[in-house]
Amino acid sequence: MQERGGAVRFTVRVQPRAGRSKVDGVHAGALRVRLSAPPVDGAANEALIVLLAEQLGVPKRAISIVSGATSRMKLVEVEGVTAAGVRALAAQH
Repeated sequence: MQERGGAVRFTVRVQPRAGRSKVDGVHAGALRVRLSAPPVDGAANEALIVLLAEQLGVPKRAISIVSGATSRMKLVEVEGVTAAGVRALAAQH
């Protein structure tokens, strides 16, 4: 996890087509997120952004997928949160 200029970058491991969308803790150094959306036409990426925005209390425009848009492992950048905030989210689940 990297903090820089008011934003935090961290790795997310996505599991699409799950029963429901939720943050599911940390696995192998990455935040594990289960998404009910399928990995088709960017639906899972959009669901990831919506879920993270809700959980972290930031607008959707504050979240961007820096790399891995077509992969299960993604590098996500969130503006307006701290690394401690992201760690607290991971610890809740």
